[in-house]
Amino acid sequence: MGNNNQRRRILIVLGVFVALGIVTPFLDSFMQALVTEILIFGILAMSLDILLGFTGLASLGHGAYFGVASYASAIVMTKADWTWTYGIYTWASSSGLGIFYLFIFGIIVAIAFSAFFGFLAIRATGVYFLMITLSLAMVIWGLAYRWSAVTEGDNGINVPGRPSLLGISLDNDITFFYFALAVFLICLGILYVVVQSPFGRTLVGIREREERMEMLGYNVWLHKYLAFIIAGTFGGVAGVMWTLFNLFVSPPDVELITSAEALFMVALGGPATLIGPVIGSAIIRTLQQFISIYVERWPLILGAIYIMTIMLSRLYGVDGILGFASKLRSSTAAASNSQD
Repeated sequence: MGNNNQRRRILIVLGVFVALGIVTPFLDSFMQALVTEILIFGILAMSLDILLGFTGLASLGHGAYFGVASYASAIVMTKADWTWTYGIYTWASSSGLGIFYLFIFGIIVAIAFSAFFGFLAIRATGVYFLMITLSLAMVIWGLAYRWSAVTEGDNGINVPGRPSLLGISLDNDITFFYFALAVFLICLGILYVVVQSPFGRTLVGIREREERMEMLGYNVWLHKYLAFIIAGTFGGVAGVMWTLFNLFVSPPDVELITSAEALFMVALGGPATLIGPVIGSAIIRTLQQFISIYVERWPLILGAIYIMTIMLSRLYGVDGILGFASKLRSSTAAASNSQD
């Protein structure tokens, strides 16, 4: 029965994204860009869900891996004086593999930073872990502002254009949307396999009762450390995608608000679900685009929504929108069975 329910959910999710792929080309350019943006931040939110939802580690520095990968890919595409990197990128671009090189380079940088930061942060717990991740992220923010020889400081880095994919131009918005959708589905598939694996089940056990898992002989520190690196890796994928989409990188991309928004997306949509953070991404990015047109201090509205989410979660004992929907469905089924 459980396998059938799981299979049905997978088919529903795939059906939704197939429908999205069919409908989006008929939308105007603004909505097409918004859908693409939601997919990119959906990857970022899913990556944080590995830490927050499945491992129980609330990080306020996840935007750092998003930022360093974004800057790394932008630098490769613009810094011609970096001959060792630029030369490889030029060769890769001429063979239609430039975009793969960007992903490899950006992901390696994200892995390096997440491995280093994770080594420093994992030993702490609770609010101490939260503050360490925040502090480390602020270091990246400071470098983005002050290391102007590399990051261009306040001016940011303008990227001239997107590399082609095996001869296919990604400059067209629709083509890039389908590319973003493909990358999103690949990330979703990989992360789904991770959380359904014995490793993913162990992360859930650590979240629920860390002491018990230690008593059973599991290396809790190593599992948490690997979860940290996996989360940083996919945060890096989102960062590279953001550079390719926005064609501009600046210090605000690594500010605290980026990490806080990712945290909000997970909490709003439903942690430990993968799809829940994507729903959160859709709500947050849509509200930002439309509310900011009419309200100058739109972050206050987002903050109010976050407070309401936490209050309702505690009131009803559920996590996010998917948690509330699951509880409502269970209550409805229970009421139907009692009537029968």
